[in-house]
Formats: sequence, structure tokens, C-alpha cells
Amino acid sequence: METPKNLGYAQPAEWQPHTACWLAFPSHRELWFEYLENAQAEFVALAKAIATSEQLEILVLAETAALAKELLGDLPVRFHPIPFGDIWMRDMTPIFIKNTEAKLGALHFRWNGWGGKYIFEHDDLVADKMLQILDIPRFEIDWILEGGAIEVDGEGTCLTTKQCLLNPNRNPHMDQQAIESGLKDTLGVEKVLWIESGLLNDHTDGHIDTIARFIAPHTVMCMEPTSEDDPNYQVLHDIAAQLEAMTDAKGRKLDVIRIPSPHLVLDYEGEIMPASYLNFYISNDSVIIPIYGSENDDRAVSEIAKHFPTRKAIGLPAKHILLGGGAFHCITCHQPQ
Repeated sequence: METPKNLGYAQPAEWQPHTACWLAFPSHRELWFEYLENAQAEFVALAKAIATSEQLEILVLAETAALAKELLGDLPVRFHPIPFGDIWMRDMTPIFIKNTEAKLGALHFRWNGWGGKYIFEHDDLVADKMLQILDIPRFEIDWILEGGAIEVDGEGTCLTTKQCLLNPNRNPHMDQQAIESGLKDTLGVEKVLWIESGLLNDHTDGHIDTIARFIAPHTVMCMEPTSEDDPNYQVLHDIAAQLEAMTDAKGRKLDVIRIPSPHLVLDYEGEIMPASYLNFYISNDSVIIPIYGSENDDRAVSEIAKHFPTRKAIGLPAKHILLGGGAFHCITCHQPQ
């Protein structure tokens, strides 16, 4: 059977050059309530930071299109009247791949609203509408995968979590071996590395993009607690220990970089939030890091900056976007060059 991998396709690493970034302008009062304007302000700041080196492709709804154009129209942006349920583009969009001739393709996985937890009208159609615009080769994949659940190094290695990909709410008919084989065939990887589980109260069932990120070949960044009352104290230690025991597809031991966690971040009802500095977006000229009003914000941005010497490290507020369940990586989808 012809698979993307057989045809020479693979998912490139995020630090490789981008043509554009896809986003969706926060619009639904019934989801964001009195914090909609705050979420929009954080979105605009992120978009402006990305726009210094990338074309913006932004989905807008009729009721907020004029506002989006007023706030963002001076940037290098195209607005697309594509309906969507919420702004989590990393998970709703196609997963972009490239072949050996550097031609772009796309993986179109099935969608079930993060295991049936958040079913919003139109989210299941976003990827198809985008691909109609882009007119690139597409591969229909008959199982469920969200973009935030996987992390690749561009050299044959994929990171993911058992909590998400082996969860019976995604692909109950597939065991670990079947999912691993599917990831290899679609993403063009040679080796899949499995972390056990993610952060407390994570809506996504442990997406990898909040707990471990490749930042260079055989180099992974994770978080460490700065005190024992960190709500993820044991989980973060476990993640680092698991990573330090792993080797990549080329047999190299992973170089594990630890940065501080945000510690305890609470929402306005006093509930613990799944805050993560790792949910950053790597643009062509910057690494844009979500911050939450934590005492560790400045230190985390400074530590991340050390490992992106060719990019500017920008910390931007993301606590109101996090009210919806994610941060900057979750609401962006980079389109490789």
C-alpha cells in the first residue's frame, strides 16, 4: 500500500522554515464569556509577533471579521471566512508533510473533538476547507490524531504520550503497535518515543506539546518543578527521567534540557490550570513563549532564550487563552516552506 512515507514524505521539524502560520480569531462569546476581549488581546499580540517573519492566514467569522481586520489588517495577513467552533488550530488543521523534492503535502486525519469531550460545530471541517484553498496533495488517514499530540525532530524521531494516543476515547480499535506503525507510515518517522502522561487538568489527555518539545536534533526541552507544592511535581520529574533514558532514531541519547515550570497557576474559580512554558511557537525569527503572571515567567523565558541563539525569545501573556484549555502552540499551525 502506498503510504506518505513510501512516497518520500515526512513531517519537518518546527524550527525549519515556514511559509505561513494558520490561526483562528477568538469569536465565541458563549465559550469565552467575559474574557473574550482578553483572549482577543492575547491573540493579537501573538499574531503581531509571528507576523515579523511569517504570512498570517487567519480564519474569521462574519460577526467578528470587521474587528479582526481592524486589529490585524496592517499585518501581512489573509483572512479566510471559514467557519470554526473554537481556536485550537494545531489540532483541527491538516498535519503538513514534505517530500524529498521539498514539495508540500498534507495528512487529513479524522476528528472527534479530543475524545468526544469538546464537540463544536464546524471544527471537523476546518482541515478540508484549508486544503481546498491550498490545493496540495492530501492523504486521507482513517484514524484520529491531533497535531498537538505529536512532536518530531525532522530526523526520524517522534515523541508522544500514552495517555493521549492509547486512550480508548481516540482509537479503541488500535493497540500501541498499530498506532506506532501508523505514525511511522504517515509522519515518515523511524522511531516513536512514548511518555506516560501529561499535566494535571489537561483537557487534551496529555498532549506532548505541553510537556516535551524537540528544539534541535536529539535535544528535548521539558520542565522541572521549583518547589514540592508544584501541582505537577511528580509528573514533571517522571517525564524528565523517561526522556533521559531514551535514544532517538539514530541511536543518540537525548540531550534533555530542563526549564522551570510555571508552578501553581489558578483560574478565576481557583482551579489548577495546565500551564506550560513549553507551549511556545517557533517562528522563522522568534520563539514566542506563553507566560502566566507566575514568579517563574522571566526565568523561563531567559532559559529558553539560551537554546534558541538564532531567534528572539518573546514572552507574551497567555493566561486568558489558557482558560480555554491551551496556549500559543495549541492555537497555531505552521505551514512549512
